[in-house]
Parts: sequence; C-alpha cells; structure tokens
Amino acid sequence: MLAAARIGHLATADEAGAPHVIPVCFVLEGDVIYSVLDQKPKRTALNRLRRVRNILANPQVALVVDHYEEAWDRLWYILVRGRAELLLEGGERVKAIGLLRQKYDQYQDMDIDDNPVIKIVIGGTVAWGLDSGGDRLPA
Repeated sequence: MLAAARIGHLATADEAGAPHVIPVCFVLEGDVIYSVLDQKPKRTALNRLRRVRNILANPQVALVVDHYEEAWDRLWYILVRGRAELLLEGGERVKAIGLLRQKYDQYQDMDIDDNPVIKIVIGGTVAWGLDSGGDRLPA
C-alpha cells in the first residue's frame, strides 16, 4: 500500500522542534523513500525550502500516507519514521530520479535531473486500517 500510494505528507522539524508538514510525491525502494525537489511553483530557491533547512538541522522525519472514505471501515494510514538526508549528486540520486519518473508521468518532461533528492532511510513504521489485501488490520 505504501509503494502504490501517490502522495504522502512529509513532516520535518527545525532545531527547536517546530514542525512543518507538506504533501510530497515519493517512491519506495526497499527500506528507502525518495522524493525529489521538483519544479512545481515555489516561493524560494530549492536549497532554501523549509524542508531542506529542517533536514539539515534535524534529520529525523516522518511520512504519513493515508486514505479516507465516508465508509470509515475503509480508512487506513501508514506512518513511516526515518532519517533523512539530501542527495545532491551521484548515482543514487540519478537512480532515484529514474524511479520517480517511472511512477509519475508528470516527471517525464520536468527538468529535475540536477535537483536535490530527499532520501529517507526507514527506521520504523506504524500501520492502521486495511492490509494490502483489503482486510481490516487488528486493533
């Protein structure tokens, strides 16, 4: 369910612990999640984004992926906790961008080849709701 999800909400915090949560596109590869700083409109340079400043100050992050329906027996979420870093160059960053382009058609023509990638090494997960077969997880 995590790998198939189209959007997640990335939570970062600054050195004082002030939280910041934003929606992100991402891809799961083994025990790592990648998210590129893409070309959607932003108010500041990529290296000055709050999520970037927060990761540099405090690499502990969380990503929440969830699903809502009016039928509450169909609700679910996955909370991923991990340690983030920025990939600015190298083969892993190139591979991550390729994986993101496979998952999101919007990235096919977007100029992201030189953009930083957020890498999150998964440290733990909590899931609630449905399992991958559509059955309820135990409470």
